Amino acid sequence: MLMAHPAVLKNLIEQYETLRILHAEDGSEGVRQRMNDVAYTLCVSTGTRDIDTALIAARHQLPGARTEDDSVLAP
Repeated sequence: MLMAHPAVLKNLIEQYETLRILHAEDGSEGVRQRMNDVAYTLCVSTGTRDIDTALIAARHQLPGARTEDDSVLAP
């Protein structure tokens, strides 16, 4: 599987988090569509199917991530 560059993942995470805040504040259709587009790109970039898993996977690929710590994934 191809791996996205960490800089790209960091940018996508930041975009998604910003758009999520904007959507919570005004809920416009344009913001929602852009948020869905970024979520889709994150899922494709990380080989996942939902945004929560994509965000976790992307963060684990960033420099300095503690890849041995999977406590977020524990039941």
